[in-house]
Amino acid sequence: MCLNDILRRFREIHRPRLTAWELWKYVGPGLLVTVGFIDPGNWASNVAAGAGYGYTLLWMVTLSTIMLIVLQHNAAHLGIATGLCLSEAATAHLHPLVSRAVLGSAVLAAVATALAEILGGAIALSMLFGLPIPLGATLTTLTVVWMLYSNSYRRLEKYIIAFVSLIGICFLFELHLAQIDWAPALRGWVTPSLPEGSMVIVMSVLGAVVMPHNLFLHSEVIQSRQWNRESPEIIHRQLRYEFLDTLFSMGVGWAINSAMILVAAATFFAQGLQVDALEQAQAMLKPLLGNSAALIFAVALLLAGIASSVTAGMAGGSIFAGIFKEPYDIKDFHSRVGVGLTLFGALLAIFFVSDPFRGLVVSQMLLSVQLPLTILLQLALTSSKKVMGPYANTAWHTFVLACIAAAVIGLNMKLFWDSL
Repeated sequence: MCLNDILRRFREIHRPRLTAWELWKYVGPGLLVTVGFIDPGNWASNVAAGAGYGYTLLWMVTLSTIMLIVLQHNAAHLGIATGLCLSEAATAHLHPLVSRAVLGSAVLAAVATALAEILGGAIALSMLFGLPIPLGATLTTLTVVWMLYSNSYRRLEKYIIAFVSLIGICFLFELHLAQIDWAPALRGWVTPSLPEGSMVIVMSVLGAVVMPHNLFLHSEVIQSRQWNRESPEIIHRQLRYEFLDTLFSMGVGWAINSAMILVAAATFFAQGLQVDALEQAQAMLKPLLGNSAALIFAVALLLAGIASSVTAGMAGGSIFAGIFKEPYDIKDFHSRVGVGLTLFGALLAIFFVSDPFRGLVVSQMLLSVQLPLTILLQLALTSSKKVMGPYANTAWHTFVLACIAAAVIGLNMKLFWDSL
């Protein structure tokens, strides 16, 4: 038997197998992205959708999740194939003036994202303890800063998984209390419908589902599961595991977002009550489902605000470090500066926000302006053989991604103009 036969036989014996245990060890990066899919901004949109239109807009959660899976998988694909995050790849392959302009706007988008997430935590603390918004925002920020600066990525990942699990349990409890009409709910998940006056809410959910910072973040954190990039077999295994992790994690996000609409439809819509603020929704739950439901709602919102603020800070640190051709590492100077700029910049802005709800709207408008730049940057890099080598997008993949990108960008820009 020749040496090539021996090596081939060795690879067959030791080829990675896709087992449940191996997949479970891989779960994590996708869930960090999921918390951006269940952030306080999504809460407001989902509660408004369920309260205003019952179960009829559940289909938009299904559609938005499919779009999110494709784009997030593509961003993670870049990280696995190149060993670079989206920010590092832009710095390495674009003209410095172009890359710094795009990445500078992405840092500002991360600040806008963190503003909304910290505001969500502050609103939850106001619900629970009656704290004023500025004080609640300060406490939320300090908690997030402590989590980021004092813990390794692996520990943070476990915290986020725990937070997402608790949020899911909270909504399972809410679903248990609410009387869900499952027949129209099942139809709503798969049947597109546009009731009169619903377009603004449809755009707010679909248009805000893909967030710039999440695309940067996924391309960075996916590398926590990366080993020998010289082996094509290992890279293919990474791509396969990442896709399953993304499917699972986005599925969790789909379930939690759906649960928000289900609860709002079964309580507020069934009673003919209109809701346009999270505080109002929490207050209305007390007479409808009891004090425990209102308490659980506020606790879940607090967990979502903290968890999504953590990922916004990580994304800001990753983007800023990438400008200097460095990966994210909280022990390094540029990563620490990027995290600090993101979180404390958002906190400073909150002190000038007199209307928290208006602050959420403005932050989403800023994301709508930056999002086209990030998506087009990602498509250009992942479609380039110079950047991706044999793992570049095929013509079909590029077409599908371009169609989804056009739809997401169009919805976000329409939301931006309608908000002016």
